[in-house]
Order: sequence, then structure tokens, then C-alpha cells
Amino acid sequence: MPYFSAVQFPNFQQAYRLISDITNAENALVTTTFAHQYLDGLIVRLIVPKVYGMTQANNLTGTITVASPTTFTINIDTRSFDVFTYPGPTPPPGTRTPSQVIPVGGINSNLYNAVHNALPY
Repeated sequence: MPYFSAVQFPNFQQAYRLISDITNAENALVTTTFAHQYLDGLIVRLIVPKVYGMTQANNLTGTITVASPTTFTINIDTRSFDVFTYPGPTPPPGTRTPSQVIPVGGINSNLYNAVHNALPY
């Protein structure tokens, strides 16, 4: 269980998600701590604080392709970046910001999700 929390079932779609892993690849594979509910074509920003290693990815934006409920690829080449390191169940001293992915835009087909209520009730 991650030591930072996010709303797992938000009242709106495309909320930020916490990152537990980013691979070093031509199109990086990002793993979130729980189901992201994102769609192909979503444009996201990566927030990677120093304690997580891969600081070169911090504040980069890219377009995603969903791979599974908790993973997606992003069109950011991370092959030459430092390795992403998840600090574990206890936050290191001075850690205030978790590693996270934040939606910032999308392709036109994603607009459908922005105008339809996604609440289960």
C-alpha cells in the first residue's frame, strides 16, 4: 500500500494517479498504484520528485496508449534517463510530493468522457 493517498474512485474522470514504476524504454511504460481509468490519446504530465530517481522525466508531457487498467505507454523516450526507484512503504525523510501522472489534455475523441456523467449512481 503506498504511503501517499489519492481518491481511488473520484467523482470525475481523469484524475491524477500515483506512479509506482516507469520503465527505461523508447516509449516508457508507466505503472500506476491503482486503475487509472485513462483512454488512449490522453495527454499527461509526469511529476517525478528527486527521491524517485528518474528526474529527467519530471514535468515532461506526452500522449498515452493504454496497456492495462494500471499501465500505459507514453511517447517519451526514457532510455537514457536514470532508473525510476519506488522508495517503498515508508516515505523517505523530506518527501512531500509523490510521483504522479496528471492529465493535461486529450485528443477530440476523449471529449465524450468530459461531457458525460461517469458516476455510478
